[in-house]
Amino acid sequence: MNPLNSLTAPFIIVMLFVALGYVWSCAVYPYKACRACRGVGFFRSPIFRAIRLCRRCDGTGRTLRAGRRVYNAAVRTHRSLRDPRRRNRRDDNH
Repeated sequence: MNPLNSLTAPFIIVMLFVALGYVWSCAVYPYKACRACRGVGFFRSPIFRAIRLCRRCDGTGRTLRAGRRVYNAAVRTHRSLRDPRRRNRRDDNH
């Protein structure tokens, strides 16, 4: 028995659970706190304490997580490839 084979299977199983956990967390919690403003949505000026909205998150304090951004891009690509075929099918029926 090769020692690499005995270590590879548990590693693959653990990595599979980690990946599934990340996919689940991206589905349930698609937003994270903005890194620029730390989730507050604005900055306070040191002089006169003026408030300026965060440019990265547009003042919401939240940004999309990387996994959710990948998922949204995949869905957009799938829809753009699927819709022309549907349109052609509808045009043939009328």
